[in-house]
Amino acid sequence: MPELGSVLTPKLTTAGVELLDTTLRDGSYAVDFQLDEKFVIELLGRLDLTPIRKVELGHGLGLEAERTGITPCNIDVHRWCEIAGAELTHTDWGMFAQPGFSRLSTLAELCSAGMSFVRIGMEAEQVADNLGYIGRAMELCDQVYLNLMKTSVTPAADLPGLLSGVPSGIAGLYIVDSYGSMLPGDVREYVTVAGELFDVVGFHGHDNLGMATANSVAAIEAGATIVDGTLNGIGRGAGNAQLESLAGILQVTGEDRFDYKELARLAELCRTTLRVIPDDRNMQVLGGVIGVHSGFFPLIEQLCVECEVDAASLMEKAADLARTSVGKNDIHAAAERISRRDAAGASL
Repeated sequence: MPELGSVLTPKLTTAGVELLDTTLRDGSYAVDFQLDEKFVIELLGRLDLTPIRKVELGHGLGLEAERTGITPCNIDVHRWCEIAGAELTHTDWGMFAQPGFSRLSTLAELCSAGMSFVRIGMEAEQVADNLGYIGRAMELCDQVYLNLMKTSVTPAADLPGLLSGVPSGIAGLYIVDSYGSMLPGDVREYVTVAGELFDVVGFHGHDNLGMATANSVAAIEAGATIVDGTLNGIGRGAGNAQLESLAGILQVTGEDRFDYKELARLAELCRTTLRVIPDDRNMQVLGGVIGVHSGFFPLIEQLCVECEVDAASLMEKAADLARTSVGKNDIHAAAERISRRDAAGASL
């Protein structure tokens, strides 16, 4: 009998493809940024024994996110450095940053303490205004990746113009499906365009519509060489592509480069250890289809109660009003317009 997948499943070209584990960064959203240190130490120690060579950790929103007033991670950046330095002897580790609150002085401290990469997140339309931040980060850190948050808001054809000022020495560009709304064809288009601009292209997918893993495979087919995943798919909102599934798919379609068996065991460790905040599937599916980030769901739920409107109608109106990606002001404006409309209807 032929080996499973050897006849019907085409081989993927996986030489040079990396899987990046972001369980302890994106996954921190799912536990309100509270992670038991013993669990973190065990997980990092065991990940270091696998072929995974990039691990992202820290606050889900980015280093120093607590400066925005959001719930801080119970493990601060300096303690993350200590733990990662002790447990990751073969594996590069890094954190996420956003120019609005992640200070370059702190980035310099982290890099001096052993951090080897940083991924800077922003929307494509914000890149031109943050070129100075990106350039300075490149002076401080060995590997700087640019993550295009909410990539699907920007047409792929617009990316070359918006990214023209990005320094050529950047480590790579990430296509990010923040809404979990992309389909494989979308991913292939964005990755292809990005590949014409940068040597290294990555993909970070969310699972609102159940497409994160398939989209990650599509990204690899289109030429992406770094793909993110989290163990058991734990992540913000609907979660991310499952790291163990990606490793398994690469085994079926190519070779076992990432020890999918151990990653599956680590996924089970996460499933049975972490107390994940329940996911609201209604909101996640609506957000994926309409294009509203899960970070706004609490506000939407609040306004739905106050204005006696359903979430789908509010999201759709906000999307109609938004110039680019749906923001807080669009949601408030949508609620106000719906309320005025309903009040006018009631007076007739």
